[in-house]
Amino acid sequence: MIDPAALAFDIDGVIADTMHLFLDILRDHYDVHTVRYEDITCYRLDHCLDLDEAVLEGAVARILDGGYRATLKPVPGAGRVLRRIAETTGRILMVTARPEPGPITSWMNQLLDGQHHRARIVATGSFEAKTDVLLENDIKWFVEDRLDTCHLLKAAGITPIVFRQPWNQDAHDYLQVESWPELAQRIAFP
Repeated sequence: MIDPAALAFDIDGVIADTMHLFLDILRDHYDVHTVRYEDITCYRLDHCLDLDEAVLEGAVARILDGGYRATLKPVPGAGRVLRRIAETTGRILMVTARPEPGPITSWMNQLLDGQHHRARIVATGSFEAKTDVLLENDIKWFVEDRLDTCHLLKAAGITPIVFRQPWNQDAHDYLQVESWPELAQRIAFP
């Protein structure tokens, strides 16, 4: 069982349904209607999507700065489980490779509805920098959707939990969850 006090989370692709937002941005701002969620088979979008580099960079920039018309939705069940962890442990740590939290902070405050004061978002600017933040905070478990990050975590003694997505289907031996309800069943809530 996972100790909720030693558990932390990535945001994009784990808590926030960022790739569906990416698809909405492609449609709304770039008139691209041909990309499906299932087409995103790798984390590096330029490696799996046949789109102009300016479109890819523009869509990602819009995600980071909040410049979009669509609504960023949570991955189903995320808010409920995160609020329960906050109530149980008194804190939630989220570590993101975003260069700065930006608009995700206010979005997270709404999602945590009453528990936002117990949340801390650390933006590292790179996936490689997540490990140090987690070790400094005595984190033993980390929920992540990027396999390259999981490899680094495991090498540092942190147990990765892969949140299953179309872009992380390569073979691995990490604990994997399909949903937030499944993750909640693995957490040792008192």
